[in-house]
Amino acid sequence: MSKKIAILHTSFVFVSVEPVINDLIAELIPDAEVMHFVDSDVLATVQRENGISAKSEARMTHLAQAAEEAGADIIFSACSSLGPALDVAARSVHTPVVKIDEAMALRAAQEGDRIGVLATVPTTLAPTSNLIQWHADELGRSIQVEQRLAEGAFATLMAGDRDAHDQTVIAQAVDLAKNVDIIVLAQASMSRLAAVLEEKTGKPVLSSPRIGVDYLADRVAELV
Repeated sequence: MSKKIAILHTSFVFVSVEPVINDLIAELIPDAEVMHFVDSDVLATVQRENGISAKSEARMTHLAQAAEEAGADIIFSACSSLGPALDVAARSVHTPVVKIDEAMALRAAQEGDRIGVLATVPTTLAPTSNLIQWHADELGRSIQVEQRLAEGAFATLMAGDRDAHDQTVIAQAVDLAKNVDIIVLAQASMSRLAAVLEEKTGKPVLSSPRIGVDYLADRVAELV
């Protein structure tokens, strides 16, 4: 029997601009029924407020509760910036919650010593870095994390200019690679550049969608 996967979105990027998550679920969990729940302003609110307020946590909780009420078997959060809010939301529902960057952060903590976190939205840097550090602490590993922002790239992408977005991300990745031995892409919207960035930097590049949906597929397979 097919399972219902609810995807929580905090912008329209994966609904209308980058279909990567839908494509991966179709490939890796082909019999799943996918539902989308979107609060298209909450990421913008977090950016404006430079952090996650109690109101933003409540909004993510409402999305998760709506997904549960719609009969979701599992909830998949597509936004790294709101990761901490998803931890809060998960406590308000009985449905399992999977974050897109959970498995990627674990892998980075396992494989990297000097880890570069590259983001296009400033509010994603801390949650992604903290998640990697948390996993490293759990593993007893000593790591260094360097954060880097490709400033303006996300707004450029949302305005429809992929090329300008890509050039900004590539330039920052090449510079970041001088100081680190592995690069983590904090925004799933950068994932299609992973192969290009590996070629340009000569360093391993981790991106969340495929790793995250692989992990989601494992979790779905465990559902009774």
